[in-house]
Amino acid sequence: MNSPKLSLTLLLFLSVLNLPLDCQAQNEEEVAPLTPGSVIANSSDSDWRKPDQNMLLHLKTSEGDVIFELAPDFAPEHVKNLKTLVAQKYFDGLAIIRSQDNYVAQWGDRHAGTAKAKSQGQATPRLDGEYFRALKGVDLNIIESRDPYADSVGFAKGFAVGTDGKRTWLTHCYGALGAGRGMEQDSGNAAELYVVTGHAPRHLDRNVTLFGRAIAGIQNLSSLPRGTGPLGFYETPEEGAVIISIRLGSDVPTDKQSKLEIMRTDTGTFKDYVRSRTFRLDAWFLDQTAKIGLCNVGVPVREATIE
Repeated sequence: MNSPKLSLTLLLFLSVLNLPLDCQAQNEEEVAPLTPGSVIANSSDSDWRKPDQNMLLHLKTSEGDVIFELAPDFAPEHVKNLKTLVAQKYFDGLAIIRSQDNYVAQWGDRHAGTAKAKSQGQATPRLDGEYFRALKGVDLNIIESRDPYADSVGFAKGFAVGTDGKRTWLTHCYGALGAGRGMEQDSGNAAELYVVTGHAPRHLDRNVTLFGRAIAGIQNLSSLPRGTGPLGFYETPEEGAVIISIRLGSDVPTDKQSKLEIMRTDTGTFKDYVRSRTFRLDAWFLDQTAKIGLCNVGVPVREATIE
């Protein structure tokens, strides 16, 4: 911009301010577009939070590890029952039993419901579904999105949620962790778990209890070989990955605990991040889009190392 073509009005305005034209042009060039990368790079430490180790779930499998953050505000009884199962090391030695293309990966006891089923010890065998909760008391940060499954959508403590103005619920975005169930609404108890590994199956919202989301290592589940049986179930024990262990973060040795930090969703910085994902100003984009779906936001997580 060595020879900017400025209108007479702008020239007069700059002369009144006594600003050199080349300086004004230089300042204009230095304004960087708002992009997801620039928002993260310019964030401060106060824009990030360290999750509670007692609410982190470490899944270790023969194909790699995954870390989940639990959401007791939305499904307290399922979180409680899951912790009981984990404390009893119920999942150790079980397997991934299902990997359905563009849908979910699921794990649990392949002998459940038979005489060979593994004992669930002190865990409650059946729980009422916690499919939604009252909106009152939830610190919900709404985003602008034309969502087909909820009147409004946004984030609560980092979790993607929908609401109808009275109720609110966790949504089936990529990485969402849920409790499998049968036909009866109280037939799940967190002994059988699944995680969304494909396109968000939002039609499941309010029909299955969700109580967490993957914050690291989800690729180790989404890349599993697809099951050849109906709905992606593995037909032989040899097909599925083995679950080595599941532990709470608080039970992991201190030097092995996760050092993850998650961007807070109640800040101006996160609003900027959503805006940068809505209006794509990155150099590659030819059209800014100017629209965003809830599951396309993706709450940023700082670099993590799973040991």
